[in-house]
Amino acid sequence: MRTHRDRAPDASYRERLPVPASWWLLAVPVVAVLGGEVYAGFGGWIPPAIYAVFIVVVVGFLLSWGAATIEVADGTLRAGGAELPLDRTSEVVPLDEKQAALLRGPRADPAAHLMLRPYLKRAVYIRLADPGSGVPYWLVATRHPAELATAIERGRQSAGPPGHGMMTLTKGGEEVTDE
Repeated sequence: MRTHRDRAPDASYRERLPVPASWWLLAVPVVAVLGGEVYAGFGGWIPPAIYAVFIVVVVGFLLSWGAATIEVADGTLRAGGAELPLDRTSEVVPLDEKQAALLRGPRADPAAHLMLRPYLKRAVYIRLADPGSGVPYWLVATRHPAELATAIERGRQSAGPPGHGMMTLTKGGEEVTDE
């Protein structure tokens, strides 16, 4: 499912990150088991009300997670609710599952900006050019890392050289290699 095809006319890349169907299917037994536990202890109108609350919470949570989008347009990367001017980036690397797992875990920098979803295993590493702001890199989970990296590179080239933007976002960064 290539969701970047329904992008805005001025966007070079757009991707929605919906929750996979398997997660929705898994939510059914979770609600049933939790509701069954409550049902065993109460009677009357309380069990159906508890089931309704569980359903609303689980559906709201999955819809919220799945509402995230990634867009590259007008010299800006928008990932979730955050924006990054592309002229502030210095390196873009599409990551496979192993590389992304390293940057989500053992090699993660606590100061990094992360836009992750547990159902997305691949990502794009975006090193920032300015070492002064405290954020060394962005790690953005995606289903299409090569396409997103290409769109960011194209946006970087059209945005101008690194370091000539409106805001400062970074503090150094580390190289990402396949080990």
